[in-house]
Amino acid sequence: MRHLNYSHLQYFWAVAREGSIVKASEVLHLTPQTISGQLKLLEESVGQPLFNRSGRRLVLSEMGRLVFDYADEIFSIGGELASVVRGQQTRGPSTLVIGIVSSMPKIIAERIVAPALTGNDAVRIRCHEATLEKLLSELAVHRLDLVLSDQPVPAGLSLRAYNHRLGESGMSFFARSNTARHYRRSFPKSLDDAPMLLPTQTSAMRRRMDEWFESESISPRIIGEFDDSALMKAFGEAGAGLFGAPTVIETEICRMYRTSVIGRTESITERFYAISAERRLKHPSVVGITETARTGLFTTPVAAA
Repeated sequence: MRHLNYSHLQYFWAVAREGSIVKASEVLHLTPQTISGQLKLLEESVGQPLFNRSGRRLVLSEMGRLVFDYADEIFSIGGELASVVRGQQTRGPSTLVIGIVSSMPKIIAERIVAPALTGNDAVRIRCHEATLEKLLSELAVHRLDLVLSDQPVPAGLSLRAYNHRLGESGMSFFARSNTARHYRRSFPKSLDDAPMLLPTQTSAMRRRMDEWFESESISPRIIGEFDDSALMKAFGEAGAGLFGAPTVIETEICRMYRTSVIGRTESITERFYAISAERRLKHPSVVGITETARTGLFTTPVAAA
């Protein structure tokens, strides 16, 4: 094998993880033609094909799997090195780059991250919001230090990413204060035909809510569906409909959105995760915020309705 070009290797690594040149080009912000040409040069350097085509997807050859294993280790270590160097060379607070899944309650995200902003090891944070799939692709190429999510890494995803469970919460339902008493009287049956604001059907929480509605023989009247949890609450504040949110932050929701709790259930559980590219968390700020979330945020007693 001739001299290894690490740029070529990184392009190969991205294609192997994404399953196609087109998807890799979106992650790397390069044209498919550029990546295709660089892959050809790498295969010439290796002396063997690295991919076999299966329909529209590229599947690693035997040699490709060997090269991928080494590439995966190289770029994982390289990402850790980049984080260390960035932290040592920056004057003042180091930077912690966090991805937050759009459907995750912003209040919970803020409370998880807040401890990183105080104390002797305070950092500067940079937050990006997107779908879980998009954020995981950014995590894979070390553009993020951590992803906060309301669902774990999907099973079967060919991606080196590890779930660190932070905690869980039951669900509370909210309405504008002037209508809350009406729905509180016979909760949860009062939700039948009630105007409801829900997460979109692609979210894990929506599936759990639909299962609970069915088990309780409840058919709410769906007024709106939302990817963004904060936007859903804003519509609830305006009186468009009822909505659900984790019980652990119900006090803040009532205060911020001028709503009242109409009922709670532990049968709908929302779980929260920190997702990293490493099995064992090493970044001091990441270790700090995950431990604080586990021991503080998700053990707060529920306030009375």
